[in-house]
Amino acid sequence: MDLLHGVLIGAAALSAGAINAIAGGGSLVTFPVLLASGLPAVTASMTNTVAMCPGYFGATFAQRRDLEGQRGRALRLLPLSLIGSLVGAWILLHTTEKSFQAIVPFLLVFAAALLAVQERLRTYLLAHATGGHSMLLATVPVALAAIYGAYFGAGMGVIILAILAVVIEDKLARTNALKQLLSLVINTCAAIVFLFVGHIAWDVALIIAIASLAGGLIGGRIATRVPEAILRWVAIVVALSVAGVYFARL
Repeated sequence: MDLLHGVLIGAAALSAGAINAIAGGGSLVTFPVLLASGLPAVTASMTNTVAMCPGYFGATFAQRRDLEGQRGRALRLLPLSLIGSLVGAWILLHTTEKSFQAIVPFLLVFAAALLAVQERLRTYLLAHATGGHSMLLATVPVALAAIYGAYFGAGMGVIILAILAVVIEDKLARTNALKQLLSLVINTCAAIVFLFVGHIAWDVALIIAIASLAGGLIGGRIATRVPEAILRWVAIVVALSVAGVYFARL
């Protein structure tokens, strides 16, 4: 990897960390960059999961004040989320490269579609969801989101935020902060599995880890001041472009 590729990967990871903190979907930027660097798709997914952990930590740390008073909610959701993360990681580890390459474009389109409807979904949920339901109603859906998140990752935050908005009667900023915490735990759990039994491209992972941490810290602090629509559509365009390339290869 030469200096130019390192700079490009770092820039992509910086923006991905900010996108995850502000809108979600940062993996739609970093994953294609990993593919473009020549990594096999499964290795790219595992490397992306490991490398984005600091970004999730940065975003969660930046929004830690909005987590105050939500310990009970987190404790109800985390156990099954951890199990879901382990299941998703196991599925990825047992997916062949050929199969994953065939699935990738569909996953990218799915994640891009989630981002595209994110704002409408959020508006609808805030208008129609009364909140205040038992957190137990969210445990299984969040666990399923964790399986998806550990397997691929992109768009996981959008799914979790939608689930939480149905059962939580609170400010969106606090709901988003809880989503950040759950995403951090799910991603970290899968990353630990991949560290021991997966295949990680460490030179690329290190660059993404550092840059995504910076991006997450920045994004978490300016989440209320940056037009998230711009970041969201950048991720969507990148994802659909890469999906188009993969569809052409099928």
